[in-house]
Amino acid sequence: MTIFQKLSETEMEVMQIIWEYGDPITSSELLDIFAAKEGKEWKGQTMATFLARLVKKGVLTSIKKQGRTNIYLPRISPEEYRSKEAKSFLDTVYEGSVKNFLATLYDGKALTKNDVTELRRWFTEKAGEKNE
Repeated sequence: MTIFQKLSETEMEVMQIIWEYGDPITSSELLDIFAAKEGKEWKGQTMATFLARLVKKGVLTSIKKQGRTNIYLPRISPEEYRSKEAKSFLDTVYEGSVKNFLATLYDGKALTKNDVTELRRWFTEKAGEKNE
């Protein structure tokens, strides 16, 4: 079992771009996208550092293309990452208790009546699926 390693805010930004891009991507393509979309003018070495960290954390894979150019591909989907992030958060902050997490949201007024209705419907559906 691999240990989940949370991504920093900037690492998450890089992964969001990679997931949105949908195809294998190079460091220079990422630099161009960040400059155009985010207005961030990063140096090549800065991007290389973030990409190396993402490879080390196991969310990205690197393949040699030609010479010194690497192509990067995500190893996990955004949904897989969100699932791992949520489980890690629940385990760390709420000792794995979804009930305690939802109670905090409800008591803190973060859930509307509509949210509660939707959650009830979702839980009823999921309970029905388990009983089949």
